[in-house]
Amino acid sequence: MKRFFFVPALLLASICLNGQVISSEHQKRAAELVRQMTLDEKISFVAGYEDGFHISPVERLGIPAIRMADGPQGVRNNTRSTLFACGVAAAASWNPELVREMGVALGQDSRARGVHILLGPGVNICRSPLCGRNFEYFGEDPFLASETAVAYIEGVQSQGVMATVKHFALNNQEYDRHHTNSIADERTLNEIYFPAFRAAVERAHVGSVMTSYNLVNGVHSSENAFLIEETLREKWNFSGFTMSDWTSTYSPVLLMQDGVDLEMPRGYCLNAENLKPLLARGVVTEAQLDAKIQRILQTCIAFGFLDRPQLDTSIPEDNPYSREVAYKLACESIVLLKNDGLLPLAKRQKICVSGPAAEVIPCGGGSGAVDPLYAVSLKEGLQHLGAKMVDSAPVEIVAVGFDKTTEYENADRTFALPEGQEALVDEAVARGHKVILIVNAGGAVDLSRLKTKVNAILWAWYPGQEGGKALAEILYGKVNPSGRLPVSFPASLEDNPSQAFYYPPQAYTKRGHSVKPSVYGEGVFVGYRGYGDAKPLYPFGFGLDYTSFSYGPLSVEPSGNGFDVSLKVTNTGKRAGAETIQLYVRESNPSVPRPERELKAFSKVNIGKGKTETVHLHLPREAFAYYDTNIHGWKVNPGVFVLEAGASALDIRCRAEMEIQ
Repeated sequence: MKRFFFVPALLLASICLNGQVISSEHQKRAAELVRQMTLDEKISFVAGYEDGFHISPVERLGIPAIRMADGPQGVRNNTRSTLFACGVAAAASWNPELVREMGVALGQDSRARGVHILLGPGVNICRSPLCGRNFEYFGEDPFLASETAVAYIEGVQSQGVMATVKHFALNNQEYDRHHTNSIADERTLNEIYFPAFRAAVERAHVGSVMTSYNLVNGVHSSENAFLIEETLREKWNFSGFTMSDWTSTYSPVLLMQDGVDLEMPRGYCLNAENLKPLLARGVVTEAQLDAKIQRILQTCIAFGFLDRPQLDTSIPEDNPYSREVAYKLACESIVLLKNDGLLPLAKRQKICVSGPAAEVIPCGGGSGAVDPLYAVSLKEGLQHLGAKMVDSAPVEIVAVGFDKTTEYENADRTFALPEGQEALVDEAVARGHKVILIVNAGGAVDLSRLKTKVNAILWAWYPGQEGGKALAEILYGKVNPSGRLPVSFPASLEDNPSQAFYYPPQAYTKRGHSVKPSVYGEGVFVGYRGYGDAKPLYPFGFGLDYTSFSYGPLSVEPSGNGFDVSLKVTNTGKRAGAETIQLYVRESNPSVPRPERELKAFSKVNIGKGKTETVHLHLPREAFAYYDTNIHGWKVNPGVFVLEAGASALDIRCRAEMEIQ
């Protein structure tokens, strides 16, 4: 066992805390503009106007109307554009560089339409498979979500478009979201639900943060001083601006004192009728109003919005680069869950295709829904590939799942497939066919019965406009499946660690509204961290391909602010493929309850048939830390830590022990 020493003074050192890159010149210019604005102009500026997707212009001062658009997987609102694979699918690629390309493409699509601010990404943790917006998010693990979010934001903002990380915070259910009071302790917030937001601010320098609908520990997010002032601004040094989610504001006074800078979609609270009497009585001050405008303006100035047209006519709306990225993302996000040897199909095999998702490309509903310029359905993808499709056949492909009418914003969904879809699979099996099941969904569904009946399962998520092409090429082996699950698939809903706490048991009244407390009783034991003996049907990180890999031993050496870990991975199968090596950390004798393993590094590596690649991973010292509520900060205990590399959270291939003193 190797022993390593940390210098105590460095234990609690934070990573770069310079927040959004806004210079003193940007701040001075914004302050001068604020000084010249009339009171009416100021009040109009802190709320959306027109269609609810613009910040008001002040034309006499050279401030243009700032246009916003949903959403995380494509530009929407009065336009058609590229439909990319959804957020959870992007996380399933385990390929931050590809997600960065997605961000670049989204940025280009935004510029092609004159959009200044893209309202994405969504980074809320997938706590339960029931949440209707899981499809927009990046899975159940805070490290994977953070790495995915940073890449996405950097890509978007590289194109002169502001990204918006949302929904801050604890928006992990859509059920009665205006009235749900999400109650979580300090450690749970910081270890599970804050990391992706923190990474977006501190590492990706995101321009704006959108708050959530729900209350957080008793206070609505849009007027929550703990979230906005203490956490975002004081701890993380965020110097961009905050905005409310649409119609999630409640009190003019609280919004002015501790709330968001920008009320969307318009001034329900922050309007002249409310604010002028409050200003006259001294309940709120013009300085508070000025501070909000300052933050909005300095961020817009930093992004160049006052100095150039946002519309870039050199970028076509049907962007070839975006098409290519959408195709690559679909290919790398689809997960092969089961294969008894039937896949890949041979070209000579006759197939029939059925099910509600056979001739459409499903998408989740709400602000994540996008109207694509075109889309390739499963049947079209198979036709283009020259598949021999007949009415009755070595094989029936049944495409089922959810869509924008059954999985969407502002409601939760069922764990079971939509009504009648399991029966479609049963009918195909009863016909004596070999059955390939394709499922479109934003997260886990109940597969406990179907798993044993079908020959193969492909998890397609919502794969975007190129989904049919990618699915066809995976089915016939032209593309090797390389997606891995960013969420655990429980054998039953009751096995999910949050299920006992997910729905509020009672309600109380606050400020005339019914409030329903949702206690995060599972604490830090979310997703794969909390299954214990209740093994999931398919574990976090799981995914099959058409080849196989073996792992060599782990090597660990001190390096910089942490440790370098390396291992050799060999492709032992008959074709080239990509393996995602996942590195988990466990403290052997923790002073507080900690999960059995926590993901702290990963790498997706393409390896040729019979080839061996050396995989290099880095663990910074914070990879070994937990959040200590006694010091209200991060701490690394001296002692033995176990490093585990594997192909999923339950498929550990090699281990190493190290001691930190």
